[in-house]
Amino acid sequence: MLSALLCLALLAQPPEETPTFRASANLVIVTVFVRDGQGRPVKGLTQDDFLITENGKPQTVRVFEFQQIEEAAPGAAVMTAEAPAAQRVQAEQQTGAVLPVRYRDRRLIVLYFDWTSLDEAQQVRAKEAAEEWIRNKMTAADLVRIMAFGSRLRVVQEFTGDRDALIETVRKFQTGEMSELAAEGATDAEAGEDTAFSADDTEFNVFNTDRKLAALEDLARSLAALPEKKAVVYFTAGVSRTGMDNEAQLRAAVNAAVRSNVSFYPVDVRGLQAEPPGGGASVAAVSGTGLFSGQAQGRQRQRSYDTQDTLEMLASDTGGRALFDSNDLALGIQRAQQDIQSYYILGYYSTDERRDGQYRRVEVKLKPAVQARLRARLDYRRGYFAEKDFAAFTGYDKEKQLEEALLAGDPVTQLRLALEVNWFRLARSQYFVPVAVKIPGSAIPLKKQGSAETTTFDFIGQVKDARGAVAATVRDSIKIQLRDEKAGQLGSRSLVYDTGFTLPPGAYTMRMVVRENLTGKLGSFDTRFTIPDLGGLKDEVRLSSLVLGAQRVPVSEAVGAADRKLMKRQDTHPLVRGREKLLPSVTRVFRQGQTVYVYAEAYDPETDAAQQRPSLAAALTVYRDGKLVHQSRPAVVNALKDAQSRSAAISLEVPLKLPAGEYIAQLNVIDRLGQRAGFLRAPLVVAP
Repeated sequence: MLSALLCLALLAQPPEETPTFRASANLVIVTVFVRDGQGRPVKGLTQDDFLITENGKPQTVRVFEFQQIEEAAPGAAVMTAEAPAAQRVQAEQQTGAVLPVRYRDRRLIVLYFDWTSLDEAQQVRAKEAAEEWIRNKMTAADLVRIMAFGSRLRVVQEFTGDRDALIETVRKFQTGEMSELAAEGATDAEAGEDTAFSADDTEFNVFNTDRKLAALEDLARSLAALPEKKAVVYFTAGVSRTGMDNEAQLRAAVNAAVRSNVSFYPVDVRGLQAEPPGGGASVAAVSGTGLFSGQAQGRQRQRSYDTQDTLEMLASDTGGRALFDSNDLALGIQRAQQDIQSYYILGYYSTDERRDGQYRRVEVKLKPAVQARLRARLDYRRGYFAEKDFAAFTGYDKEKQLEEALLAGDPVTQLRLALEVNWFRLARSQYFVPVAVKIPGSAIPLKKQGSAETTTFDFIGQVKDARGAVAATVRDSIKIQLRDEKAGQLGSRSLVYDTGFTLPPGAYTMRMVVRENLTGKLGSFDTRFTIPDLGGLKDEVRLSSLVLGAQRVPVSEAVGAADRKLMKRQDTHPLVRGREKLLPSVTRVFRQGQTVYVYAEAYDPETDAAQQRPSLAAALTVYRDGKLVHQSRPAVVNALKDAQSRSAAISLEVPLKLPAGEYIAQLNVIDRLGQRAGFLRAPLVVAP
């Protein structure tokens, strides 16, 4: 079963502008650490001592520079931020251009504060650790840049060795900045393990994960113009990884760092964690038997590990090291400091001029005679992904590009995407899985064509089951035609593409790739989802997934020139009521004063013997910091939507009269005849 609908929907939050940095695609820079048997840097080598190959083909070294990082006693006098122009080494290249090494013989360290993941106490600890290291451990070889992420990524202090300026910058950070977005109360999830209507805070920070990883990607790209080795010390309280976020964005951040010669050194600001069983005094007590069986403690530990998994991957895949379970946070900066010793910068122009986006293996060796004399160990990046060029693609090339992007290990994130997967039961072992993809309108260029402005999108997606077998695929091309008035509104709106699959219960992975065909920009989104087997539930109301939306649109109001035959199939779509369709919010971000449309389905409710009617009561409750802040008026459902699937539709409209902030929305459903209850939860954000 497949449906396609492309509609204009209000963006829940205006897209944030981030700088874009570009570097030469043909020039490949590799930093090489050469160490002897005792781990000491080997100095005095020349470019003739090195051999370098790409995919097994010899390359000619055109750029060569030795960065001599002289160790000095901590606290010694600090040099100026930038080497004099006369000291900058410029190597001749094939094109006659030069490659300036801006910070010669200096160690480049970025202190990066993610305020959205730190509560107020954690922010104080991060600032104190940074100040302690700057005051007591920073050496004359160190240059430090300070960056922060709150509402956007920003450079607060450029690279400098001025210790006083750095300390002043750290002190200027206002404690409490963006702390309301931190994943506080994560352990509240255990408070009501046996209580059907307790709030769950574990998903508080999930929707923010993409923004955090995209900021890391942009940070890495901002450093790409500097050929020197860079270390980014990342102060955070963990990054949630529950399968709801975009795994493609994680790999894109890692690959951007590798290309930009950046290593991440995450520092878990939570320090040494030793919470009492069931959580500390700041969370509600665990009810039921979980505390005594060990299940609550196990989930408590697992949740902490899950927030560190991403940090470990960021570190290991970029050559850095993560600091966990230590109260000496300055040690994380010292590790980055110790890892960057003297090294060589080698640059070559790849003989493979194809801009095909393929992975290129790089191998660096010393000449046999030199290696036999030194017995040295070389550390460097082992490869890179080539750039992609869209302008000269043929139809075959474009199709191949989509297929390769679907299978590539290097996800493309030039086009920002958000994706939501839901599921609704059709029969005992058959579920309809609608998928909604949202694209910010500000990222979409349009071309004038007659009285309308147009562009086209290509969509390709693949769903795999737990064994890795392909369970479903989708391939669509959609043409966008906007009249002048709507074209002018595109910058503040978004495009929503809707498709769907029919699948049995099970665990799945999905990748969706989207290409905009004026510029050739591609975007990828990877996610995991599970369709439960509702047949095993006996004491609970059997419920579908929970859909939250801010807009209903006419089914016929399709911006894209989609196949009209597919439009006819919308009549059976679970989100269509009458001639209107509920558009999933996808990002779960709403404006103050908006109405939230809530939809779910209940299956196999008890019915009365006379009229075969169910009797369901449903209400939406909203929680913040574990406290109930809003409850909707209950709705009564006394009719089956579909006798075959024995489903009842639950639909609510809830005005959002709440302060800006993060919440948990919980739909509570009671089967009054069957004397059973069930609930569904989803994160919800109210923006000013």
